[in-house]
Amino acid sequence: MRQFDLAPLYRSTVGFDRLFSALDQFVASDGVPTYPPYNIERTGENAYRITVAVAGFTESDLSIEVKENALTLKGERKAEANAKSEILHQGIAARSFERRFQLADYVQVTGAALEHGLLHIDLVREIPEAKKPRHIQIASAATQAKPVIEGKAQQAA
Repeated sequence: MRQFDLAPLYRSTVGFDRLFSALDQFVASDGVPTYPPYNIERTGENAYRITVAVAGFTESDLSIEVKENALTLKGERKAEANAKSEILHQGIAARSFERRFQLADYVQVTGAALEHGLLHIDLVREIPEAKKPRHIQIASAATQAKPVIEGKAQQAA
């Protein structure tokens, strides 16, 4: 695997240390878990869906938590006490897992649903009005009112 040096970016940017730390962790992680498999898709301009293959898990076996821009999905199957059969081959993985997703600012989880062995987690990015770009009108010199300072305006008259 090719090693990337992000040091030049640290020297020429301000306030992006968290982003670069995340990139460092992403690049440096060789043992990235591959279970359970998942998809991330864009379903709208500001809407996303994470779909995780969780065959064999029920709603009570799964937990979803959002904390400080991190989405954590945990799965732990409860042992079946009344096993009426003996499994000769287990090709469907049912091991415990924990998968984390880093969420961008203003991304909120709006819902989750389990259907046909797939867990769908819906997300939306809702930027507050104060953070949205706004258009600033440029006034010309002729239409711009000159500020009047109380004491000086009376002396000039």
